Amino acid sequence: MAATPVSLLQVISFFLTWAGCWLPIAILLAIARGWRIGTLETAQKLPLLVSLYLLAPIILWIASKITHKNFLDYGLVWNFAILRSLSVGLVIGVLSLAILFAIQTILGWVNWQKISAQQIISIVLPTLVLALWVSATEELIFRGFVLTQLQQDYTLAIAAVISSVIFAVLHLVWEQRETVPQLFGLWLMGMVLVLARLVDGGSLGLAWGLHSGWVWAIASIDTSQILTYTGKAPEWVTGKYGKPLAGMLGILLLLATGGMLLVVLSFEF
Repeated sequence: MAATPVSLLQVISFFLTWAGCWLPIAILLAIARGWRIGTLETAQKLPLLVSLYLLAPIILWIASKITHKNFLDYGLVWNFAILRSLSVGLVIGVLSLAILFAIQTILGWVNWQKISAQQIISIVLPTLVLALWVSATEELIFRGFVLTQLQQDYTLAIAAVISSVIFAVLHLVWEQRETVPQLFGLWLMGMVLVLARLVDGGSLGLAWGLHSGWVWAIASIDTSQILTYTGKAPEWVTGKYGKPLAGMLGILLLLATGGMLLVVLSFEF
């Protein structure tokens, strides 16, 4: 039997260490607040997510020392270029979803509810901050650390597939019923974000921006409940449970974004 590649063992060790450090914190939070695991609402999951993602850079820093890497190797470079790429990706991510919902609106597949400007601001601004932070953490981990480590033993294509599978499957930690139909979409999203890192010359800026734009737009819509589906189109088209990544249109959006990135990449080479 062939031995498990060292890079894959390093990736597994990272996630086990991260989970092992976080679980005591999660248990203490649950006990202190009287939560019952398995019945948590979205608002109750937020403190757990915050505690988990605050730990990530610390565990990642330790892993980088063990593997003799640094955050620069993972594509995190704090300069003007990464902020420019972040902005471009953010605009593309939001506009792509705006086009997606505009098409559905024209076809009569969705209805929009009235909401005040104050309500919009109170939702959109905090959601943007959360989206930027969560996306930065996930990009540093999955398109940064995991992808970089796996490339030591695998080709870029295989490393991209494996890292995207891990990215998709780990979303089941927060929600199972609504996440299962999105697994393929999440995997494809991971692959598109790998392309974004390649297009950006190894920097995480563009991938971070795209990821943030998609999370920001979807989370803002979900939180505000400004959009409802009319039922005129089947769920496999619009997305099961109202999740774009669980429907054909969301998959087409990702394929279109990936196609655009491939065109840009081909011109660069």
